[in-house]
Amino acid sequence: MISNTTSLRAAMAGAALLISLPAHAADDFPFGMEMTLDAQRMPGNKRIPNLEIGDAGEAMVELWCKGGKGQFSIAGNTVVFVPGVMASRSCTDAQVALDDQLLADLGAATNWQRRGDTVTFIGPKSLRFRLNTN
Repeated sequence: MISNTTSLRAAMAGAALLISLPAHAADDFPFGMEMTLDAQRMPGNKRIPNLEIGDAGEAMVELWCKGGKGQFSIAGNTVVFVPGVMASRSCTDAQVALDDQLLADLGAATNWQRRGDTVTFIGPKSLRFRLNTN
């Protein structure tokens, strides 16, 4: 039979273990996830820009037309996004302008915020993305 003292010690050891584990809150930056810009589709185009962010902040970026890589760096609620080379596809001038503006807006963001499945990059123009949780 286990004594009360042994049971108490085991419970305290378990509680100490749980306290020491890192907490992954729902408001952490979504490394390892994909997110889609909260925007309407452009007429004649089925694409909506999305970001797939790896565990180390590396990003696959798909815009209205262009696509490529980038890098996110996060420290607390601050964010730095550096776009890489974007592949030019058969884009209209309007799509190129929207893609370039979206990259500029992401690069100008200085902070980020997550509320549930929504991530907002905050800068001169805030950009809201929805996590793809399906």
